[in-house]
Amino acid sequence: MATKVDPITLDIIENALKNARFEMDGVVVRISLSPVIREQHDEFPMICNERGQMIVGQFGSYIPAIVEQFEADVNEGDVFVWNDPYACKGSISHNNDWCVMMPIFHQEVLVGFSSIFGHMVDVGGKVPGSMPFDARSIWEEGLRIPPVRIYDKGVLNKGVLDIMLNNSRTPDMNRSDLMALIAGCRTASRRVRELCDRFGRETYMAACDMLLDRTREAMKVLIDKYISAEPVSFTDYVDDDGCGNGPFKMTLSIYRRGEKAVFDWTGTDDQAEGPINFHIHEGLCKLFFGVYMIMAFDPSILFNEGFYDLFEVVLPEGSLLNPRFPAALSNRLNTHTRFFDCQAGALGQRAPHLSMAAGYGTSPHFIFTGMDEKGKYFQLMELLFGGVPGRPRGDGLDGHAWWPLFSATPIEYMENYYPILIEKYRPVKDSGGAGLHRGGCGIEKVYHMLAGGRVFIHDDREVVPPWGINGGLHGGTSSKWLIKAGTATPERIPSKIDNLKVNPGDRIVFKTAGSGGWGDPLERAPELVARDVRYELVSRELAQRDYAVVLTDDLKADEAATQKARTEARRVRGEPSAFDFGFTPPERLSAE
Repeated sequence: MATKVDPITLDIIENALKNARFEMDGVVVRISLSPVIREQHDEFPMICNERGQMIVGQFGSYIPAIVEQFEADVNEGDVFVWNDPYACKGSISHNNDWCVMMPIFHQEVLVGFSSIFGHMVDVGGKVPGSMPFDARSIWEEGLRIPPVRIYDKGVLNKGVLDIMLNNSRTPDMNRSDLMALIAGCRTASRRVRELCDRFGRETYMAACDMLLDRTREAMKVLIDKYISAEPVSFTDYVDDDGCGNGPFKMTLSIYRRGEKAVFDWTGTDDQAEGPINFHIHEGLCKLFFGVYMIMAFDPSILFNEGFYDLFEVVLPEGSLLNPRFPAALSNRLNTHTRFFDCQAGALGQRAPHLSMAAGYGTSPHFIFTGMDEKGKYFQLMELLFGGVPGRPRGDGLDGHAWWPLFSATPIEYMENYYPILIEKYRPVKDSGGAGLHRGGCGIEKVYHMLAGGRVFIHDDREVVPPWGINGGLHGGTSSKWLIKAGTATPERIPSKIDNLKVNPGDRIVFKTAGSGGWGDPLERAPELVARDVRYELVSRELAQRDYAVVLTDDLKADEAATQKARTEARRVRGEPSAFDFGFTPPERLSAE
């Protein structure tokens, strides 16, 4: 007979698991060494049941595929590690992500798994940072580790560790970060065993199943309410692949078949020559759709894998989202984030009041390497942020991360440990699309080099801007500039570049993209527009052009003049458009 768990016990176990998941984060950031994990929190933990289904966490879906490879030969004290996207069926998506997994036993019975993956600063390959902008195969992107035991029944496999660290330009950082990930998994293992001791193993395992079932039932309601039998389609674009090709089309169609939601990427362009391909695991694809639906339609639902059997995913083989080996993958985040934009565009057609616009649409990175004044090699890597879209509940966020719990690298940290000064860090004026709820602005960051070296940059949304929705307007695009020492004239540099030589005194100006606006900008409160002008988020000219707000000399809204201007603007414009794309590549498909 199945074990029954009362509602109070179920809530206690659920919240204990949530707390354990956040404790994993805390352990990792305290032990890690690299700024990418320690300061920016580029690590993703989860706790799974004995079948490998995520109960709490951010990313799931990959434990069963790994366990299958070992034919259930998992033991107490084992810790598995891998980073090869092809060898783990896309559970992680480029070589920089090192993933660890630990089986959790209670009195010699397997009760679950804990797992974390985190971004390593360098894993070898042809350029520092291991993300060459022009890679044409994964062989150029660093060491590939298939799933192996880093600990075998509690004993460190030093040979495996030595091989991993010997292939990195930053072995000390990688070792510390790897041990931090393992420590995080051990923390979760301890907390799960405590729950089994407290409530009984059968009760704990039954509670995990009930949490999955509860999420599944809630997702059935969302599918029935927000996904129709009639397909809706949407298309967005990645600018280029770093090898001179692009834009690349991504097309998503969504519809309901019975109680299942179907997410079909047929129509998406073939895999790229360059490294923007996203080798996505089918389960991970379901997870991304699920988290969007939960956050957009009912955030009270616990995010776990209970709904997976309600989703069907079509990923055409050989496409940008299902590339054939050995396609390059290192800069797949352009495609990854456009994945979210396509979801918003498709789902927004059936529930526009709950959807959002498009965001800055990538994960921009800046890498600076060289030798400091003591002759010691340094390698700085930083992820930058941009505009988060206008939303039903309010304005988008300025210079914020797409990813949960990410934070900016403190300027004090960078200037203390690396030969660099940060001269400017501020929002890019007019980069947030106009709307009832303004799109978030991109960020301008100016790096002043105190030593010579090389710079590596990867960004997107330089050609195809982030679109607006429900009458909102598109946001601003990204740009990069080099100002050489002793000069004042900026030189435009590409959004994707490696081995850019810099000298002491040179400056790099890095401007990320903004995001689209939500809703009719002519409905935005004039005093909010005036405030944005005073805060230098919006120019006086754009306030007049896109919002029809007339300002006084002291930058206050002239209510009478604004009302008159808006009446005329509505007459000239007519009804606002459902989407504002800003720029239309030749093959753009209209939203249906």
